[in-house]
Amino acid sequence: MKKIIVNGIFGRMGQVLKVAIQKDPGLVLVAGIDAHTKQEQEVQGDFPVYQSMREVTEEADVVIDFSHHSAVPELINVCVERNLPVVVATTGLDDDTKAMLAVAGKVIPVFVSANMSLGINVLLKALQTISPALEADFNIEIIEKHHNQKKDAPSGTALLLADGINDSLAEPKTYVYGRHGLELSNPLDEMGIHAVRGGTIPGEHTVLYAGDDEIIELTHTALSRDIFANGALKAAIFLAEQAPGLYSMADLLK
Repeated sequence: MKKIIVNGIFGRMGQVLKVAIQKDPGLVLVAGIDAHTKQEQEVQGDFPVYQSMREVTEEADVVIDFSHHSAVPELINVCVERNLPVVVATTGLDDDTKAMLAVAGKVIPVFVSANMSLGINVLLKALQTISPALEADFNIEIIEKHHNQKKDAPSGTALLLADGINDSLAEPKTYVYGRHGLELSNPLDEMGIHAVRGGTIPGEHTVLYAGDDEIIELTHTALSRDIFANGALKAAIFLAEQAPGLYSMADLLK
C-alpha cells in the first residue's frame, strides 16, 4: 500500500485527489497540507492537515503537489531533506523553481508535468509527429479555455504543448501571447497562444494549423478534474519505485 501526502488538499484538485485516493484500496492518504488550514479543518476523516510540509510527522512513500507556485520551493526543500519522492502538478512555475526541480532530481525522484492527463500527453506526442511536416507552410496557433478562477494565463498546458511543438521543429517559433493591433503581419515564424477564461470550464486546448485553403485542428477537452487526479496517482505510483531523477509523462507513457 502506497502512503501519500497531498500538498494543496483544500484546493479543487486536492479535494478530487482525496476522493480518488480513498476509493483505491492500494493507496492511503496519510496527511494533507494547505496554507489556508483553519482550526476546525485540521482533521479530515482519517488524516491530519498541516499548514506546511515541515509540520508533517507521518511517514509517506510520495508527495503529490497541487498547490500554488509560491509554495513549491519550500516543499521541494523539505522533500530533499527527507528523501521523499514528489510529484509536482502545480503550474505557473518560474525559471528559478524549474531549475530547483532539476537540482532536486539529482537527490530524489521528482516527477513534473504541467498537465497530468494521459490524453493531453498523447496529444503532445501526436503534435510532435505532425508539426515538422507542416511548419514551412502552416501558421500554428494554440487556444486554451479554463474556468474563471484560474489565476495563470496562458495555462501551463498551453505552454507544454507549445514547447513540445517547438522542440520538434527545425526552426522554433516565437510565442505571441494574444494578438492585438492594426498592423499585424502574422508571420509563419510566430506561434499565437490565446487564453479564454469563463464559468466552470475544466480545461480545453486546441492546436490549430492553418495553411492555404486547409485547416487542421486537434482538441483535447477535460470533462472533469478526475482525469488529472488519475494521472497524478499513476505518476505517484510510478515515481515511488524510481531512482533519483527528473521524470515526466513521457517516462510514464513509455
